[in-house]
Amino acid sequence: MSEEEFPAAKVALEEYQRLEHQMSQPEAASDPAQIRKLGRRHSELAPIVEAYRRYTSLLEDHEAAQTMAGEDPEFAQEAKDLADRIPAARERLRTALIPRDPDDSRDAIMEIKAGTGGEEAALFAGDLMRMYIRYAEKRGWSTEIMNENRTELGGVKDAEMAIRARGQVAPADGVWASMKYEGGVHRVQRIPVTESQGRIQTSAAGVIVFPEADEDDDEIQIDPKDLKIDIFMSSGPGGQSVNTTYSAVRMTHIPTGIVVSMQDEKSQIQNRQAALRVLKSRLLAMKHEEEAAQAADMRHSQVRSLDRSERIRTYNFPESRIVDHRTGYKAYNLEQVLDGDLQAVIDSDIQADEAQRMASQE
Repeated sequence: MSEEEFPAAKVALEEYQRLEHQMSQPEAASDPAQIRKLGRRHSELAPIVEAYRRYTSLLEDHEAAQTMAGEDPEFAQEAKDLADRIPAARERLRTALIPRDPDDSRDAIMEIKAGTGGEEAALFAGDLMRMYIRYAEKRGWSTEIMNENRTELGGVKDAEMAIRARGQVAPADGVWASMKYEGGVHRVQRIPVTESQGRIQTSAAGVIVFPEADEDDDEIQIDPKDLKIDIFMSSGPGGQSVNTTYSAVRMTHIPTGIVVSMQDEKSQIQNRQAALRVLKSRLLAMKHEEEAAQAADMRHSQVRSLDRSERIRTYNFPESRIVDHRTGYKAYNLEQVLDGDLQAVIDSDIQADEAQRMASQE
C-alpha cells in the first residue's frame, strides 16, 4: 500500500541504502570530498527515510492487529489506536517528500553593508553583525570575520563573514537553511547617537547571504586566466594605514564582473585564499539561482538593492518592535532579538516557505 501511495519514498530509501554502502567503502572513507558529498546527500534523505519507515511500520502493525482482533478482542482497541495514528504519519511523510533546497545543509557567507543613513546606517550594520554572531553562538555555529571596514565611531561600512556548523548536519539544521532568509534590506528607526535634537531617523543596511562552496567542490571551477588580481595596502577606519605591506587583495572575476576584496588577513596569500573562497561561493549561488530561474522556482527572499522601499524587516527602537514584512511576523522584544534571539523571526520565514512549497506540490 505505502509503496503504491508513495513511490518516491521507496526510491529515496533505495538511494539511502546505496549511499550507506558507498560510505562504508575504504575508497570513500579516504576521500574527504567524496565522503562529504555522500554525507550531505545521506542527510538530505534521512528525514524521508525515517518518516517512510515509521509510516510503513504503522501500516504493518495495524494490519497485524486487525488480524489478531478476530481472535482476541483486546487487539481491536490496539488496531483502532494504530489507525488513529496513521493519518499523522502519512502527513509527515508527505511533508518530508516536498523537495528541499539542495544547499540547506551548507555553511553560509554573509555580506553586510551600510546603506542610506550615513554614520547611523554603519552603526546599525554593526548591530546586525553582532546579532548574527550572537545567533550563531546560540546555534552552536562558528563565525569567521573575513573582511571588515569600520568607521571611526565603530560602525561597519561593509563586512563579510563565514558562518559554519560543526560537523555534518541534517539539512534542516544547516546554516543556509536558516540564514538564507536574512538576505535583503533591514531598516532601523531610532534616535541616532549623532542626533542632537532627539529626532527619530530611518536608515538601512543591506544583507546578502549565499551558501559557501567547499574548497574542493568540483561543481565550480575557476580558470586562473579569468581572474584579475590587484594588490594594495590595507587601511583602517578613516583611511588610516593598518600595515606597511601590500597584503590586501582585490580579485575580479572577468566573465561575471564579480569583485571581492580582502584585507583582514596578515599575508597576501591568506587574503588571496579568503577572496577565492568568497568568489567561489558567489559563483555557486549564481549558478543555483540561474538553475532555479530556469525551473520557474526562483526564490525572491533576497533583495539586492538598498532602496528603503524594498525592505524585508524593520527594527523600531522607540516601540521595541520588530516586523518581518514578508510574513507579517511582529514582536516587541527588539533588545533580545538584537542579542541573538532571532529564531522565532526566522521560523516565521521557514514556515511560510514550507507552506508555499507544499501548496506548489499540491
